[in-house]
Amino acid sequence: MSADVWIPFDPAGLPGLPDTLDYRVWDGGPDFPADPADCAVYVVPYMKPSETAVRPLAAMTGLRVVQTLTAGIDHVQPGIGLLPAGVRLCNARGVHEASTAELALALVLASLRGIPGFVRGQERQEWRAGFYPALADKSVLIVGYGAIGAAVEDRLAPFECARVARVARSSRTTERGEVHALSDLPALLPQADVVILTTPLTDQTKGLVDAAFLDRLKDGALLVNVARGPVVDTGALLAALTSGRVHAALDVTDPEPLPAGHPLWSAPNVLISPHVGGSTSAFEPRAKRLLAAQLTRYAAGEELANVVLTTGS
Repeated sequence: MSADVWIPFDPAGLPGLPDTLDYRVWDGGPDFPADPADCAVYVVPYMKPSETAVRPLAAMTGLRVVQTLTAGIDHVQPGIGLLPAGVRLCNARGVHEASTAELALALVLASLRGIPGFVRGQERQEWRAGFYPALADKSVLIVGYGAIGAAVEDRLAPFECARVARVARSSRTTERGEVHALSDLPALLPQADVVILTTPLTDQTKGLVDAAFLDRLKDGALLVNVARGPVVDTGALLAALTSGRVHAALDVTDPEPLPAGHPLWSAPNVLISPHVGGSTSAFEPRAKRLLAAQLTRYAAGEELANVVLTTGS
């Protein structure tokens, strides 16, 4: 079996790599570093378009492992059908929780406390005193209670929220309490002051936040999306924002990047950040630790972590 490993980092700066593997550096450039047919482990370049991520897959006939550096795998799914049977697809659970949860809380606090207005006021030298909402005593609903959703709740703990409700694909019980199934959303939405989306993009969650979802929110509710843009129906959100019924804070949009002139840019009651939930100084050290651990397991023939699917099974 081939031992070539394609990685987007210089192996010299990645301590702990097993020396029994051959490393080829590829970060999505036009030229491949070696014959893709000799690649056994493909670490997908980070924050590159889907067409770049899947470009070498059809030629990777000896591939055994695809390792993403993202929590979601939607950007590589278009190429899954090109792979031979038995390829394990692993995500980056453990890499992005801290950064994404930080941003989720930053967007919640900035939106509630009126920070965008303060910034505009500073630019105009205006003193915008007033009475603003607090996160304390609010009811928060987390939709997508995986590792990132749990990390968001960890960071909500000191803020004296009245309630934190949790929703995932299926119901279960955690140390923090009940996790509701997606089917419970219609009953939970009217109780939420803040809804935080941390769900992966799947057939089930695409367009989850549609007009019916938004209509169930109470007036003045805040929708925060740090998941994927297509989880939200952009047209329905624009209508809800324009009516003044809801507020939103979006780290991801549909389309993305959001083009100049798109009506979301000028919609009322919305704060937009440019998909920076995971791209912080916390990313690289965690990504490198994950890769060193995964490749050590691979070289030793051990079970890999974070396997989300195996092709042909």
